[in-house]
Amino acid sequence: MFTLAHLSDPHIGPLPQVQLGELLSKRVLGFLSWSLRRRNLHITPVLEALARDMARTAPDHIAVTGDIVNISLPGEFDHATQWLGSLGEPDKVTVVPGNHDAYVAMDWHQTIGQWASYMANNDLGNGSVEKPLEGEDQFPFVRLRGDVALVGVSTACPTPPGFAGGTVGERQLGALRDKLTELDKRGLCRVVLIHHPPFGDPRHRRKELTDYEAFCKCIESAGAELVLHGHTHKSGLTKIRTPAGHAPVIGVPAASARGHGGKDYSRYHLYRIERSDGGWRIEVEVRGVTASLGSFATEATFDLTIP
Repeated sequence: MFTLAHLSDPHIGPLPQVQLGELLSKRVLGFLSWSLRRRNLHITPVLEALARDMARTAPDHIAVTGDIVNISLPGEFDHATQWLGSLGEPDKVTVVPGNHDAYVAMDWHQTIGQWASYMANNDLGNGSVEKPLEGEDQFPFVRLRGDVALVGVSTACPTPPGFAGGTVGERQLGALRDKLTELDKRGLCRVVLIHHPPFGDPRHRRKELTDYEAFCKCIESAGAELVLHGHTHKSGLTKIRTPAGHAPVIGVPAASARGHGGKDYSRYHLYRIERSDGGWRIEVEVRGVTASLGSFATEATFDLTIP
């Protein structure tokens, strides 16, 4: 059995000291949003309690599906890199970026590239070789962990003010289809990690994955066993058709959220994955922050049977 923990959208605070010149962009709106509202919703004690709980539940691997920072200030990436290190060594933690991690256009190596060791790619011709990504054009990546293949997709790209959407893109979709097909031939459990959920939202077009239909068609043709996402700051469960049946699509709320005004509070999921009757059995444990905001507890468990 392989146990995978999934969390998303930590939105690590507080913001570092901001220089006036750094706000001469879309960042000024994000800075105001953080200062007036979001800093009261995403709080450090909840994130610290989550980390303590994961240390106790001791998963084999941790997946973080984006929005680690808030407005892509240089100092935020330094802080985020330290936080990732506190979760575990890079071979135990996998990251995909979100829209807040690409809030404005910046140099790869100074920003998301700092997390390259958490986005390493296994050479499928030689599974023992794993190399950190060297640029955005190397997504999607694959990390092999026993019977499980973690497939990291990037939807992170700078957007105009007022927009928070994402895009996979034709090149990445083609590579994703090829890699999922190869992993299927090897009989592995394919877990796709993506920030934006692969479905449309008529109420929030400006926040959705622009090519979600093409992504779903890729999964429909090549298959996957599980798709994990963040972005919505809500718990969610839906599915995508695959050649073998359906792949569950599961989202989690923001990892640092204390819950306010009807918004979901912090949760993370544990996925216990094992082979069963020619397919896969996945036990899902939902762990949520308690009323004290100082600890986490099991809220629910359910089983998924993947043909």
